[in-house]
Amino acid sequence: MKKDVVVIIGAGGIGIAIARRQSVGKTLLLADFSEPTLQAAAQQLREASYTVETCRVDVSDRASVKALADRAASLGDVVQLVNTAGVSPNMAPVERILAVDLYGSAVVFEEFERVIAPGGAGLVISSMAGHMMPALTPEQDKALAYTPAEDLLSLPMLQADQIPNTLVAYMLSKRANILRVQAAAMTWGARGARVNSVSPGIIVTPLARHELDSEIGPVYRAMVEASAIQRMAPPDEIATAASFLLGPDAGFVTGSDLLIDGGVIAAMRAGKLPTPG
Repeated sequence: MKKDVVVIIGAGGIGIAIARRQSVGKTLLLADFSEPTLQAAAQQLREASYTVETCRVDVSDRASVKALADRAASLGDVVQLVNTAGVSPNMAPVERILAVDLYGSAVVFEEFERVIAPGGAGLVISSMAGHMMPALTPEQDKALAYTPAEDLLSLPMLQADQIPNTLVAYMLSKRANILRVQAAAMTWGARGARVNSVSPGIIVTPLARHELDSEIGPVYRAMVEASAIQRMAPPDEIATAASFLLGPDAGFVTGSDLLIDGGVIAAMRAGKLPTPG
């Protein structure tokens, strides 16, 4: 008998924390761009008695995402999808950030809409960065939300002369995640499924450590010091929130974004931190 299927894209700290919480008694299809990272995480989970299948995926390649969605559907009813894939401003050029964090997320929504089971739920791990930049025009918001994924990167606002640096590319990508969740809520809803996003702040993962040890580390530390909670968070706190949004207690929640940042954005609104851009 086939088990229900949970798909986790991204075998990093947040993805594995969510996998451990959501995959008990189900088939976990774990996907990642890095084959070594993927296999190491899968082995760790198998040793803890999880049922794990693996699939390498490049979310910036539609054919790769389609193959992942088809693989998931072949394993059973796809009841949960979590997309944690992303690259940070200090890890990649503007073009790669837009391809993975913006286009990739849009493609995942479109392809998994075909296979998500009725009653299922999807979640994208976005970022507090989506809340940092000034408001866009209504026309720009609509374009980011509703433009088909294959046309997204052709939008005038996403051209090289409009994006001065990788941070702006990252913030725009994460804003788009939040907006596309609202749009996808309607089309996923037609299948009886829900979709939401989570916008974490500084979470203690290898990615965050990379940033903290880089030239922008002081900026991260200033955010923590100015925030209301004045600490970073472990991936398990994001997994707890994800469990709520993916589960039956959130049955009336779709098209929403949950900001989990310890109060960094609140500090910016209060003038305790500069607004980046």
